[in-house]
Amino acid sequence: MFDARTVRRDFPILQKPINGKPLIYLDSAATSLKPRPVLDAINDYYTRYTANINRGIYKISEEATERYEQARKKVAAFIHAKDAREIVFTRNATESLNLVYYSWAKEQLSHGDEVVGTIMEHHSNFVPWQQLSKERGVAFRIWNVDKRGLLDSHDLDKYITRKTKLLTFTAVSNVLGTINPIKNIVKKVKRVHPSCIILIDAAQMVPHMPMNVQDWGADVVVFSGHKMLGPTGIGVLWAKLDILGNMPPYQYGGDMIKEVHVHETVFNDVPHKFEAGTPDIAGAIGLGAAVDYLSRLGMEQVRNHEKEMTKYAFNALSSIKGLSIIGPKDEKKRGGVIAFTMKGIHPHDIAQVLDEDNVCIRVGFHCAQPLHEFFNIGPTARASFYIYTTKEDIDSLTSSLTKVKKMFA
Repeated sequence: MFDARTVRRDFPILQKPINGKPLIYLDSAATSLKPRPVLDAINDYYTRYTANINRGIYKISEEATERYEQARKKVAAFIHAKDAREIVFTRNATESLNLVYYSWAKEQLSHGDEVVGTIMEHHSNFVPWQQLSKERGVAFRIWNVDKRGLLDSHDLDKYITRKTKLLTFTAVSNVLGTINPIKNIVKKVKRVHPSCIILIDAAQMVPHMPMNVQDWGADVVVFSGHKMLGPTGIGVLWAKLDILGNMPPYQYGGDMIKEVHVHETVFNDVPHKFEAGTPDIAGAIGLGAAVDYLSRLGMEQVRNHEKEMTKYAFNALSSIKGLSIIGPKDEKKRGGVIAFTMKGIHPHDIAQVLDEDNVCIRVGFHCAQPLHEFFNIGPTARASFYIYTTKEDIDSLTSSLTKVKKMFA
């Protein structure tokens, strides 16, 4: 049985009050807190077998290499990849997207081709395609949402043509919370244009609910480790082997080569040809530990807990007069994130008052300014939940927001 109170014991940061008050952390969509098993795994690498990988023929180097590659296999199993070679370690989802941009899009796309994205994208999955349009004359078409914050798959007929070389969209919006029907969208697009590459930004899905990249039928998926209990500085690019095999290296240097001669270089095999130089070894090992931790909890349990917290928060926040929530109203159609505005009160003022109570939320455009402009609103406040969130946390949020309301009334 999932119990957030028991889970919280694994998070050292939640055990110590700050200025005499408990930490109410409601910003997990930005980055998650780290449990002790992840911290121990990182510390173990640095204190027991620190060494570079793939190079040393001595015990601790061989152990580091083995743990690094074990992490790759764990991530592959976690997202149901067909082959661990489909997993490329990067710094984060942003670098994964840039890798695709530089090594695939700039090689494959040119004037007359089309890229389709959505209005709800994070800037990291919006700006590259916008810039590709400016640099190469590739048409960048935007698939809009309805008033509820949902994509209408019937609208795809307006966007997908034989010229569409790439469709890219988020699995879960970091503002609206919208969970997109990936499998249905992929099926429809592939029926119209089988060779269209479909790229999914799963940064807000992988940490929170079960997923299966094979079942989706998509071609490329990106996500970050730091949002799923792992350390910062480690991310993942998953792509089908034939796509990776046809992409040139993103960076040059050590470990991404097999042979170097004066006039010729032979690149390494996938995935190593995309992991130039000394990688974030500790980060990968920490990510592997995070995968173990989430697997022990069970992703169905994680998802059910977040639905419960989202429904509870939705009901609590809806009771505050003048507070407007953005996105779908049904917790089954949204992830554990609620963005909102309070009439006549700037989000920065909201966050500043909440900080006095150690309630941590995010304010601003959340790297999704085009979406805010589409809804004709300014910056928003955002509370987001995870495995350690309790109803008491949400009660604290509600209490602090009620205080904000009184202060600025």
